[in-house]
Amino acid sequence: MPLFEPKPGALRPRRHGAPAPDRVPDRTASGTPRTLREELTGLLGAEKVLWRVSDLVRYATDASPYRFVPQVVVIAEDIDDISAVLSYAHGRQREVVFRAAGTSLNGQAQGEDVLVDVRRHWRGVEVLDGGRRARIRPGTTVFRANAALARHGRVLGPDPASAIACTLGGVVANNSSGMTAGTTRNAYRTLSSLTLVLPTGTVVDTADPLADEELARAEPALCHGLMELKREIEADPALVARIRAKYEIKNTTGYRLDAYLDGTTPVEILRGLAVGSEGTLAFIAEVVFDTLPLDRELVSALLFFPSLPAAAAAVPLFNEAGALAVELMDGNTLRASVSVPGVPADWAALPKDTAALLVEFRAPDAAGRAEYERRAAAVLPSLDLVAPVASVTNAFTRDPAVIAGCWKARKAFVTAVGGARPPGTTLITEDFAVPPSRLAEACEALLALQAEHGFDAAVAGHAAHGNLHFLLAFDAARPQDVDRYAAFMDAFCRLTVERFDGSLKAEHSTGRNMAPFLELEWGPAATDLMWRTKRLIDPEGILAPRILLDRDPRAHLRGLKTIPRVEAEADPCIECGFCEPTCPSEDLTTTPRQRIALRREMMRQAPGSPVLGRLLDAYGYDAVDTCAGDSTCALACPVGIDTGALMREFRHRRHGPFEERAAALAAERFAVVEAAARLAVAAAGRAGDRLPSAVTRAARRAVRPDLVPRWLPPMPGAAARRLPPTRRVGAAAVYYPACVNRIFGGPGDRPGPSLPEAVVALAERAGRPVWIPRDVRGTCCATIWHSKGYEAGNRLMADRIVAAAWGWTAGGRLPLVVDASSCALGLAREVVPYLSEDNRELHAELRIVDSVVWAAEELLPHLEVRRTAGSAVLHPTCSTRHLGDEEQLRAVAGACADEVVVPDDAGCCAFAGDRGMLHPELTASATEREAAEVAARPYDAYLSANRMCEVGMERATGHPYASVLLELERATRP
Repeated sequence: MPLFEPKPGALRPRRHGAPAPDRVPDRTASGTPRTLREELTGLLGAEKVLWRVSDLVRYATDASPYRFVPQVVVIAEDIDDISAVLSYAHGRQREVVFRAAGTSLNGQAQGEDVLVDVRRHWRGVEVLDGGRRARIRPGTTVFRANAALARHGRVLGPDPASAIACTLGGVVANNSSGMTAGTTRNAYRTLSSLTLVLPTGTVVDTADPLADEELARAEPALCHGLMELKREIEADPALVARIRAKYEIKNTTGYRLDAYLDGTTPVEILRGLAVGSEGTLAFIAEVVFDTLPLDRELVSALLFFPSLPAAAAAVPLFNEAGALAVELMDGNTLRASVSVPGVPADWAALPKDTAALLVEFRAPDAAGRAEYERRAAAVLPSLDLVAPVASVTNAFTRDPAVIAGCWKARKAFVTAVGGARPPGTTLITEDFAVPPSRLAEACEALLALQAEHGFDAAVAGHAAHGNLHFLLAFDAARPQDVDRYAAFMDAFCRLTVERFDGSLKAEHSTGRNMAPFLELEWGPAATDLMWRTKRLIDPEGILAPRILLDRDPRAHLRGLKTIPRVEAEADPCIECGFCEPTCPSEDLTTTPRQRIALRREMMRQAPGSPVLGRLLDAYGYDAVDTCAGDSTCALACPVGIDTGALMREFRHRRHGPFEERAAALAAERFAVVEAAARLAVAAAGRAGDRLPSAVTRAARRAVRPDLVPRWLPPMPGAAARRLPPTRRVGAAAVYYPACVNRIFGGPGDRPGPSLPEAVVALAERAGRPVWIPRDVRGTCCATIWHSKGYEAGNRLMADRIVAAAWGWTAGGRLPLVVDASSCALGLAREVVPYLSEDNRELHAELRIVDSVVWAAEELLPHLEVRRTAGSAVLHPTCSTRHLGDEEQLRAVAGACADEVVVPDDAGCCAFAGDRGMLHPELTASATEREAAEVAARPYDAYLSANRMCEVGMERATGHPYASVLLELERATRP
């Protein structure tokens, strides 16, 4: 048995109420039924079939208020896998749901039988025709696709607020639009072609000139049926007029019946029907978009009004002036947005009825922007504006930072409001549209209806297009709350349809919560056409049943998920999934959202239940051990939930007292530990890799694999025994070489100075000399203990380094320059909660600066660049992102190379100190896409800002990464 086994039961939930009504039943504890599991494994291979109960639970949630547990999860790699699953489903009468990002707000990404993950292996962007078109795989996020297009001055039409996480397959399947798309820039209008896999397995590339001919051979009945439905619709002038009228405003309720009017052939009709079909008609294997110009000249304003109707009344004025976006936010939304970093704190004091419009004009050039500024200025005097708090300016601005801050608050609508909801409540997101001319009237009616049913909802939306969203929170475990929600929904749907002839779903697609109201909006004839369309294309009903069409009038009340309370850090989570694309372990084990979803299921279970036991068994590795702890999830989460911090807390809970004492002893005697580590690295360099590899393997078995790092050749050699000499007198800063740079040297094949020597040389050349204290050895930023959850050692080292830094910097009069980004972050922020009260006061006086920032701001202006590399690829570290130092990192790299490339897929390398040596599979998974992008072409330099991240990227790419400061030293060397 290893010396330091995790404490048994350490992760068991600490509080339990009664078991939840929607808990996973005990019969599911063994996971996927054996026959289903064995048949799919035989068909696809074991690595593509997820069957444990923990796998089923983590895939049972999306951003909606629903929760359905699949029988099995399939990780499809290609179209052959999709066809095989569909064929299997036909033969076994099973149901199939496709899932990509799981950001759907209406349960579209959930299934009760076979759930197919089409995110992991379905990413990729190919820019065509100089950016005028883009071929995109369905698992690619909107953000990633736009990053590729931006270099060509182009952008996609759809721009949903969830662009950071939602994928193009889902955008097309839901006909998502967003802030500016309206009815002219959405997926239906900007889609060039699709590649579809029909329920029969037939593959249709709608761009293929022979597509109709081939489809007629493969599916003659389908082709005939589509054309018959087209003729039937066109023979009814009243129905044609009704269909055209329904799409004059935003509408995603039901199937796109105008596809029958716009398409002239079966393939063209299929292409249109697939948009907004929510995976109920076909699998979307690839999309080709016609892109739009990326207008970069912006002018925006956030304008405050005394009430929601007053703000809505101003919308037509800005529409007439040519605004591309007019976004509405009510008082509840504005106040909740205070939780979003960068939003003014005084918004919390806004009066209840306050509302705001975010107005933006976009132009291709300065002259166009000036014209829009003139038009905007002409509108302002006629508005009923208020300034209830000091931060409100009610003025248009060109400042990119101010504009970005406004959009950050607006895009956080669902998550910020959801995070502020009462604990334990379920969040419902509704989305409807009315004619824009009736928006103010609709706002008044909506507020009255909410009050009548006891809701105080938050309201926001794309006001320019008459499209509003509102959020309701209620306790799905209380029948009376569910009944109240049901009564409200009935009244709301009738209000929208009967009073405003509006769309019950404007851009979120029908989903489970609007399927029962489809006929109310469209009437029996059009609804019957939709059912016939479904039966024609999917006669056996295997694709996504009950998601878009459902005859049960209470279907929207089935599967509502309870939200049991969990640890305070994670409790605000609404399971939106924004965190997932940034998570290093998303393709290996679990994501932050899944870690929280699994925790919630533990809370739903009865103590001692077999499901709880299986979830706990899997959670240690899947959630805790393979979390890189980099906390980039907190950057992506609009309300800043730091799941990495929670996993570090769980690591702490698993430590036994002996293990904690050993970690504290290592901190106390870190000078000895540091010297021994450097000697061990040096010895390994002389002896070769075989011996240290054998020693670490034995130690991992004896101690615990999650505590002892593996020796992973090729590892860097040892650092020099002595740091470069410096003088305190005349120093412009105190230079703190991080312990990792006192133990490990630089890339073995790179001649020249070490990193400490390079920093000292650069400072001398710039006339800004630095001083290295003689007693830095034996100190550390405490990240070693912090990342592993060793609280006593963390506190000991945090107090030691801050007290030492106070003395070195003469009480904070000199800046402390740190040469590893993770250590700069650790010293600047992460040590603070662990300091004694006295040392916290000392820390507040320190100026801690990352060495890259120091170089960019203090050294570069005084340095002469004598030589540059032709090209450099740059890996920004997560710590650089946390510190907000990416601009300075790019500036230093830009001084060293004629061309600097940051890969579009750059993310956390997950080496995370020694985490990549504890779990090499984590780094391999986290870096796979970035490494592939780097490998696509050669570079003259491979640069980063943290030694262990450089080691991780070297392992991933085979190229020696080095500090950007080493390259700067080479570039400015006399």
